[in-house]
Amino acid sequence: MEPDESSAVVRLTGVLDLAGVEAVRDALLARLWARPGPVIADLSRLRVDEPAARGVLDEVRGLVAEWPAADLLILDPSAAQQGAGAPVWATLDQAQAAVAATPLAAVRNADLPPAAGSAREARALVTDGCDRWGVPELAEPASIAVTEMVNNVVAHAGTPLTVRVAPQGSALHLAVRDHSRRLPVYAGLAPLTSTGGRGLLLIDTVARRWGSTVLPDGKVVWCVLHAEDEAAHRS
Repeated sequence: MEPDESSAVVRLTGVLDLAGVEAVRDALLARLWARPGPVIADLSRLRVDEPAARGVLDEVRGLVAEWPAADLLILDPSAAQQGAGAPVWATLDQAQAAVAATPLAAVRNADLPPAAGSAREARALVTDGCDRWGVPELAEPASIAVTEMVNNVVAHAGTPLTVRVAPQGSALHLAVRDHSRRLPVYAGLAPLTSTGGRGLLLIDTVARRWGSTVLPDGKVVWCVLHAEDEAAHRS
């Protein structure tokens, strides 16, 4: 895999079989986090020996579908057809035109240390984004979600973290990336006598969807909040 640092293109060369699926998945996920916005996977010089292996591309697109400002497009002259999976284009010009037709969403990032004050900085980032993007009603629930996500990193991962937030229509996509592969586990309602364990419950309460994705050197925990959900709740 050869990422073009000056563009959204990642070129895959050689032979793809089932043994190489995990490496391709990890490399694409790492690239999609490192570069917000759509990424084009160029398969022009790739030979797929086992058709099932090509499914890793649709898998990756599904894994990042709810990340802030992330998408995967395919450049493959030998199979330029639209289907249920990732969009496929016959030429680089077509793929780049598709990227240009969907401009990069306004994205806000913050690299933070695993410290108690990071939750406060994350809330400020999210609140400012909600004001800028015309969804101020999401500032409070998004602040609740990001506080729990950041505090989970501080308490359990103990690694540097990145907060990323982006709008999509009336929805807000929020993610926190850390460097621990330990995934959060939601066990449902916590006992009333419990002094912890309510973080994921709070996220599940304010967000329409949430989940986590393992990266080669960590994970991304994400959630999606919708303005209409908050309006309905307040009414």
